[in-house]
Amino acid sequence: QVQLVESGGGLVQAGGSLRLSCAASGRTFNNYAMGWFRQAPGKEREFVAAISWSGSITSYADSVKGQFTISRDNAKNTLYLQMNSLKPEDTAVYYCAAGKFIAVFRTPALTGVNYWGQGTQVTVSS
Repeated sequence: QVQLVESGGGLVQAGGSLRLSCAASGRTFNNYAMGWFRQAPGKEREFVAAISWSGSITSYADSVKGQFTISRDNAKNTLYLQMNSLKPEDTAVYYCAAGKFIAVFRTPALTGVNYWGQGTQVTVSS
């Protein structure tokens, strides 16, 4: 069992930066690939980024490539998302998720995602 708790969201001006964290409980954190998703009001949840259990492989949505960086610290059971040059369209609730492989985060039904966090709000003002 893995419990995920996001933090680090908030209100930021366009062009600013935020770093989201996702703290995982349990001793099996490094057995899972991890991902970030976001959901804006009135829109479906969308994939943002994912990272393999070792951290050696990362994957990004085209919309955030070069702007966001995903990383993890397995010693601290923590996942991160560094978000730079934020835009109003980045406003959303951001969720972290755990799954066995990076590939599960890119499947439409997301049936391979084992655990979800409760989300943290990111609001970017113009």
